Amino acid sequence: MNGNNGHRRVELANDIRRQAGSEATKRFLRTLPAFRLEKDMPRRLSDLLDRLEDAEAENADGGRPSIAARRN
Repeated sequence: MNGNNGHRRVELANDIRRQAGSEATKRFLRTLPAFRLEKDMPRRLSDLLDRLEDAEAENADGGRPSIAARRN
């Protein structure tokens, strides 16, 4: 009985993956505001990514401050 249940779960998981990746589902999701692509990145996110890039560069350079950090 457990073997059959396991097989059904695998089949269900495969069905969900197939349906989630279908073109019809993708088209539908694109119509929903939460799934629309933004053309521009919000300024706050851009600033955070810049800070992350600076921190990574600092680590890669053995702890030397980045150009942006030296400007401040």
